[in-house]
Amino acid sequence: MYIDSHCHLNLSHFENDVAAAVARARKAGVAKMLVIGTELADSVRAVELAHRFPGTVFAAVGIHPHESKDADENIYARLRALAADDKVVAYGEIGLDYFHNHSPREVQRREFARQLNLAAELKLPVVIHDREAHQEVYDIIVAEKGYRHGGVIHCFSADYAWAKRFVELGFVISLPGTITFPRSEMQREVALKLSLDDILIETDSPFLAPVPRRGKRNEPAYVVYVAEKIAEIKGLSPEDVAAATAANCQRVFGM
Repeated sequence: MYIDSHCHLNLSHFENDVAAAVARARKAGVAKMLVIGTELADSVRAVELAHRFPGTVFAAVGIHPHESKDADENIYARLRALAADDKVVAYGEIGLDYFHNHSPREVQRREFARQLNLAAELKLPVVIHDREAHQEVYDIIVAEKGYRHGGVIHCFSADYAWAKRFVELGFVISLPGTITFPRSEMQREVALKLSLDDILIETDSPFLAPVPRRGKRNEPAYVVYVAEKIAEIKGLSPEDVAAATAANCQRVFGM
């Protein structure tokens, strides 16, 4: 059994064929998938999909750093209410993105801290977005005790030293389809050196389709390629990687 720990079936890319995408995932052996919110509307959509596909789709709700400039009291009140739904197993994705800077950095930092505390209040694990902001993500997590209910550093893009530091805080590391790209040596080193007990697999679909699907729309069925690459790197079978990462995902999120 594979679990796609991070996908965006709630985006418009899947508006016309979300049921078909879920069916293809199931056929490929992907038994469960976690659909991630990035703002209020697609958080609502994530919960709707979790009810439409019970036992297969689960939901996370939150405000992505790109959207943090638009967060306000009303949005957080509605997210808090939405998070009470029993299909919601995580809070996120939240964090910092210093590559695109769609929201001012000081706003990103403020809202990241705020949402870590909201997640703690809700007793939910967190889904962390960290792009070119490793030190500040780490520092804010430590300052706000954002590790209280665990979580994942998703689409991990730092080196093994950083992976180890986040694992020591109690997080797991999620590896996406980019691990199959020719220039992703750093991600492959992370996969090699980390214990399999500390790894999740994800698609981040519709983005970052793995080889041999690169350049196409990504979808949860393709998480199998991520598992196969990790198996190759670690000298294991894809079934070993599937079983371990599924167990890790269930442990972290209670799926």
